[in-house]
Amino acid sequence: MAKENPVPSIPQHVAIIMDGNGRWAQKHHLPRLSGHEAGRKSVKEVVQAAIHHGVRYLTLYAFSVENWQRPREEVQGLMGLLRGVLRDELKEMGEQGIRLRMIGRKQDLPEAVREELEAAMENTLGNTKLDLILALSYGSRVEITEAVQAVAREVKAGSLDPEAIREKTVSDHLYTREIPDPDLLIRTSGEMRISNFMLWQISYAEIHVTPVLWPDFGKKEFALALADYAGRERRFGGV
Repeated sequence: MAKENPVPSIPQHVAIIMDGNGRWAQKHHLPRLSGHEAGRKSVKEVVQAAIHHGVRYLTLYAFSVENWQRPREEVQGLMGLLRGVLRDELKEMGEQGIRLRMIGRKQDLPEAVREELEAAMENTLGNTKLDLILALSYGSRVEITEAVQAVAREVKAGSLDPEAIREKTVSDHLYTREIPDPDLLIRTSGEMRISNFMLWQISYAEIHVTPVLWPDFGKKEFALALADYAGRERRFGGV
């Protein structure tokens, strides 16, 4: 008799490392920014697919702390693209019950982008269909380091006993403190690495890697990732 999978077939939280925009642009003999612009369509498709399948949280790795080292023109283009998406999609997010959230170093973002982002998050605060979480100026090692610093300050102030520190103590000081850990991590473009993304939170996430470049990733590929997840047996270290 087959062992029953104790986990629902639809993950509550899906996180995606959106990779391959540059290679897509190169493949089509276009500037790198054209690849990022093409990836915008995939973001919209995947958000719609997540809602359709009943996913509750969707985190997209949009811009890492390391990405600030890219050429200035590309970074400016990405920030401009982000502002455009926030402006253009805000009404639809409201209509579809999408709450926009962010994890990362918001203080690193240009002021105009930060203001646009804060306004969008405020306007969608009451939406409950899907939490769309953008990882912006995000790096997991930075996140964990900042959490350790915060815990250390509490210990120094006498408000926290070092012997009372538990895993939950650390989790409660991460950017994702109000968000459940991802059940499924998807990486596009076939790269077999985590790229400093949610290192603490994905400890027990199922990982799905596809060779499809992000601008070519859509509803069909998202459904295939969910089907892969549904076929896994998650034991969390048990038998």
